Amino acid sequence: MNDGAKHHWEDVYTRKAPNSVSWFQPHAQHSLDLIERAGPGREAAIIDVGGGASTLVDDLLARGHADLSVLDLSAAALHAAQARLGDAAAGVTWIEADITTVELPPRRFDLWHDRAVFHFLTDPAQRDAYVATVLRAVKPGGHVIVAAFAEDGPERCSGLPVMRYGANALHAQFGARFELLEHSREAHHTPAGVVQQFVYCFCRRSAS
Repeated sequence: MNDGAKHHWEDVYTRKAPNSVSWFQPHAQHSLDLIERAGPGREAAIIDVGGGASTLVDDLLARGHADLSVLDLSAAALHAAQARLGDAAAGVTWIEADITTVELPPRRFDLWHDRAVFHFLTDPAQRDAYVATVLRAVKPGGHVIVAAFAEDGPERCSGLPVMRYGANALHAQFGARFELLEHSREAHHTPAGVVQQFVYCFCRRSAS
């Protein structure tokens, strides 16, 4: 595990309320719409990578999804989500891990969602490790939703440098084994009122 990165994110979630960080959304509506478009059944296995204190898991539970996992580097972020959900948190698998080193079960997930992790991977080796994990953990024919800062998005986030992508460049990071179903943009309004541009790639993992 990257101790420096872990310390950074533990510090962020210890010092700040979950609804005050720049990436906070009361409801991750764009992500929810894409997940519904993927059409996973209510028993499908869904993982939210970098989900931390995100409210996406709340809304997926409310929609009846029964096999949900949330992975984050920060224990404090996961604890914030668990506290918010109360008893319902017992129905979620919580994974405290670094996505570039974690060993997830092979072919475990029908849908992979990441709105806020991939753009922090500034080292090509980290991105390669991430994509290898997606290939291993997502079922053939499963769906992958990844969002990152767009080309006109911020150059830094939470004090850290980030990568910015056009839709084609983001998809190219994953390659031909991921069929691009569509790409889209989102103008995210931070709690401080700043507009940040995101790009989303909605893909299907190859069946082979």
